[in-house]
Amino acid sequence: MPTRNNPLTGILEIISADITTLDTDAIVNAANVQLRPGGGVCGAIHGAAGPELALACQPLAPCPAGEARITPGFGLRARYVIHTVGPVWQGGTNNEAEMLAACYRNSITLAQNNNLNSIAFPAISTGIFGYPEDQAAGIAIATIADMAARFDAMPQIYLCCFSPSMRSYLEEALHKACKGTN
Repeated sequence: MPTRNNPLTGILEIISADITTLDTDAIVNAANVQLRPGGGVCGAIHGAAGPELALACQPLAPCPAGEARITPGFGLRARYVIHTVGPVWQGGTNNEAEMLAACYRNSITLAQNNNLNSIAFPAISTGIFGYPEDQAAGIAIATIADMAARFDAMPQIYLCCFSPSMRSYLEEALHKACKGTN
């Protein structure tokens, strides 16, 4: 459970939902480098947003792993889509952890720079990019906690889980992070 000294108190919520249906200022798209419609979360977001999203992404590509771009949400309930490209898992020896952390940092920074009050993340890189869910969960929680400890103003952050296993890993990582603040 979060404690008073925990920087995540009041700003982080783990939810199970279809990210394309969320009424937040922004949702994060686990994108590909060319920011084109793809499979998984990316395909679902592009499908729900409509063809305007792909057109808005064209001039913003390429987007290297770890970086982020922002577009309007078009047909989504979310006002904006923040596109970030997670690393492809290569065994953990190719700077994957730092690139994944950069996805969260750069996406939150874009939200802050655009005065957004809420942002929802999928489990970046855990789908076809193959990042192990337990490791990805730990990186997500640690990165968000680090940013929350350094900044006075943070958007409300939702970690949106599609699978029960990812939710379990995120809850475990959050519990460990909270124990470390006591």
